[in-house]
Parts: sequence; C-alpha cells; structure tokens
Amino acid sequence: MSDRQIIDSSASRKGIRHPVVSTADSHSHLIQAADVGKTFPGGHSVLAGLSLSIREGEFVSLVGPSGCGKSTLLKLLAGFDDATSGTLTIAEQPPDIARKTSHRVGFVFQDANLLPWRTVRGNLQLPMELQQVSSENRPAHIDEMLELIGLTAADANKYPRMLSGGMRMRVSLGRALMTQPQILLLDEPFGALDDILRQQLNEELSRIWQEQNWTGLFVTHNVSEAVFLSQRILVMSTAPGKIVAEIPVPFPFPRTPELRADSDFARLTGEVTTRLRGRL
Repeated sequence: MSDRQIIDSSASRKGIRHPVVSTADSHSHLIQAADVGKTFPGGHSVLAGLSLSIREGEFVSLVGPSGCGKSTLLKLLAGFDDATSGTLTIAEQPPDIARKTSHRVGFVFQDANLLPWRTVRGNLQLPMELQQVSSENRPAHIDEMLELIGLTAADANKYPRMLSGGMRMRVSLGRALMTQPQILLLDEPFGALDDILRQQLNEELSRIWQEQNWTGLFVTHNVSEAVFLSQRILVMSTAPGKIVAEIPVPFPFPRTPELRADSDFARLTGEVTTRLRGRL
C-alpha cells in the first residue's frame, strides 16, 4: 500500500465539538448507502443490500460476524475499492469525488502501518509533506499532535520498533488526524491491545472526537467498546453483510471510566451482544 493510499491529501478543515447527547438534531446525513453490494472476482459476495445513513458529526460503530464486510465497507468509503451495486455517497457525491473536492477522509488500520525508517516525528510529518505544508510550520503542528495523542517530545525521536503496541496505535491515530479529516474511519484499531490499555485509548479517542469536528465510523468486535464510544451501533448480518439492527446509545458525553460499571451500560452491552449472537 502506498503512502498516498494511507494519507488523503484534500483540503483542510478545523473545528471544535461540544459534547453530544443525542443524534436527533438538524445535522445532515453525511454518509449514505443504499442497497450497496460488493462481489469480488470469483463470485464471492461480501456485501448485499446494505443501507445506512450517518449524520455529520456522529460517532457510529459497526459490529458483526467475522467476514461480514465491515472492513470492506470502510474501504469503499475510503475510495480504496468500488461497490459492485447500489449507491454509496459522502455529502451526496461518490466517495472518490468527495475526497478530492470537499471532504477529507482519514483511515486508521488494524495495524499501525508506520514507516519503520522514520521516527514518530517523521511519521506524523508525512501528511504535511504530501500536502506540501511549509516546512517551517511543521514542528508546531507535530508538537500539538503529540500532546493530543498523549506522547512526549522524547517519544517523538523514537522509531516504531522502540514503541509499545499502544504507542504505535497512538502514532497511527495521530497521523490520520494530521490530515484534519471530516470523516475518520477506524478498522478495529485497538483489537490487538490488552483490555486496560484498550479502555484507556477508548477514553482518549472519545475525548479527541469531542474536541474535533469529525464524523467517526468505527469497526470493532468488542461490544463494550462499541457501547462506550458510540452514539449508535449498527449490527451487520453474516456475509453477504447488510445492516440488520440499529441500537441507539443514550449515555451523555463526556463518558467516564465509571460508566462501564453502570447497570444500564451492562444492560445495553447485553442487548447488543444478544443481537449480535443472533447473527453468528
């Protein structure tokens, strides 16, 4: 995969988010899918009849059985591939057009995918190089990002091999955020981490989402993670995947670690799990 596939280079946008309590607002539907299907060569159908709408500024999680097309959907939205059938749009435009003209899309992969020959600072600098940001402005932007993702100036000079798994994912997230995305697609980025670190990064990701003005679509197999992060959870069927349930998450933001011990949190986690088990 090329550097340019990993980092989109359209126009920038900044914004600050106030805590969101409900999705029942006047925000427009930024992402829309209508009867989307994806069939790979050889006739293997991964998606069929998938429809969804995501409002601008929402944080939505996708859960579903392995192989149901969750990651495929993210790749279609990122412009890495095209749907076989149906309509998929960002701001009423095909994803490849929207990414080039109006909406930057960031992507955080399951693996950090850092460039091993570059330091943390060098990896964070990559998006600015592709955007041809003036070299004199880069250090300040990188310092701001290091603070945002919880890394130090000393960490900035380390190479990926010197970092823990959690630190590598922080850098991967920071690199995607350096593009100042309107949409951030996250493909199970914390799946390989231990539970305590995963919870910590969930809390930090939620904080960043509340501070910045992007729309999040998050793929995970961890139901508790989906409930903690999301305003809505979309449950997918077995392949060929489609949306079979939509579950709102009513807890207000900001969400604290104590929420995980709340009985309502446990009850909703159980409801999502039951819906998901019905699709295995």
